Amino acid sequence: MKATSKPELFRKLPSVDELLRRAELAAVAARESRTALTDAARRVLEHLRQEIQAGRMKTTDVELAVSGLPSAVKTELRRATAFSLQPVINATGVILHTNLGRAPLGRNAVEHIGEIAAVYSNLELDLASGNRGKRDVHVDGLFQTLFAKELGAEKAASLSTIVVNNNAAAVWLALNTLAAGGEVIVSRGELVEIGGSFRIPDVMAQSNGILREVGTTNRTRISDYERVITDKTRLLLRVHRSNFQITGFTEQPALEELVSLGQSRSIPVVEDLGSGALFDLRSAGIRDEAGVSDSLRAGVDVITYSGDKLLGGPQAGMLTGRADLMARMRANSLFRALRVDKLTYSALEATLLAYVKEDYEAIPAVHMMRLSKAAIAARVEAAVPSLKGTPGLAIEVIDGESVVGGGAAPSAVLPTRLLALSSHGVSADSLLERLRAHKPPVVARVENDRVVLDLRTVFPEQDQGLVDAIRAVVPAN
Repeated sequence: MKATSKPELFRKLPSVDELLRRAELAAVAARESRTALTDAARRVLEHLRQEIQAGRMKTTDVELAVSGLPSAVKTELRRATAFSLQPVINATGVILHTNLGRAPLGRNAVEHIGEIAAVYSNLELDLASGNRGKRDVHVDGLFQTLFAKELGAEKAASLSTIVVNNNAAAVWLALNTLAAGGEVIVSRGELVEIGGSFRIPDVMAQSNGILREVGTTNRTRISDYERVITDKTRLLLRVHRSNFQITGFTEQPALEELVSLGQSRSIPVVEDLGSGALFDLRSAGIRDEAGVSDSLRAGVDVITYSGDKLLGGPQAGMLTGRADLMARMRANSLFRALRVDKLTYSALEATLLAYVKEDYEAIPAVHMMRLSKAAIAARVEAAVPSLKGTPGLAIEVIDGESVVGGGAAPSAVLPTRLLALSSHGVSADSLLERLRAHKPPVVARVENDRVVLDLRTVFPEQDQGLVDAIRAVVPAN
């Protein structure tokens, strides 16, 4: 029998208009956007044309595809009009997972966002006087309250905090305001690059500050800073090595030494702390990681840090420091370009209120850091019986380690219990891919040719969904 030619196969395909007139799509057209439906039909037909052109379809294939076109168009329409940004189950054990949105917000923060987003608010209105107000008053007082607990009321009253869209912006604003046209002294061991190609030398250049490197990669002394100070020096900059460590034959001046040098020469000290915790990290088993209050106590003039890392709030960049320096930054035209909106302020306000109330359990990232190995093990063991009857699935509960992530506390690991899975005839990478394709997607990791899932970063209300996803993606024997 002679094979049907490509032109003949193409003629079996309906036009877009013909396809849309089919009864199965008429009801869809009545409730959905006609434009979106038409675009979906075009994409489906174009895919069939490409398959025919590539020689991958015979007459029976085309006829079967044509009979199923209405269903294919509906599926394509759902895909095209669905949200791209969607919730996932984070079973990686990385608490501040940059690819997964870093810190999840607490319930109070989400509710406050809803209250403010749906109506008008007093974002820049002083309700007492009726005059225009400043948006950062909604959080500046909360920061002062928190720092007063750690540093005393007098010290806290001398500080001010402003908020921009992320920590990179905070560093940029500080450098541009305080050092444009002048030199900024930085240790060579602190010229870091973090995620997204954020490099300190590049940010320095963009801010119009002039980089002055001192010391070596592994050893920098206070005398190195002293030797290069000139009348062009505007700042001494300390940068947190957020995602790596230098160990062995190393030396770095204490923060107090750097502050003392800056005060003796009337040069401000700025510290890019990166993450910035507002609670005692030792309560979560994390040591050797300074918090914001530690740096303020040491006398640093300006500290920059992130909102969605150790603080556990929304994406934002904070600058906390001397009120006079903060006033100069507020007057910088860059501040308007970098400032945040009402949604960020509402989420940040709710997060800070949880700190003021010492309700750390209301901040998910902090709660996850403080979870004990025993608490996680209990949840893992509770999930095992529901999985044991799954054909083709091998299960083991093993010891493991969670990490903070997000460029925070790079040396810290938190003991945990892991659910280790393998499936006969399916590679670990393939099983991982199937979990990501599930609804909701499950993100995990592979160790020793097994998929491992860490429930430290899984919300308890997601435990059953995780079990359902595992059972659904394991192929039957």
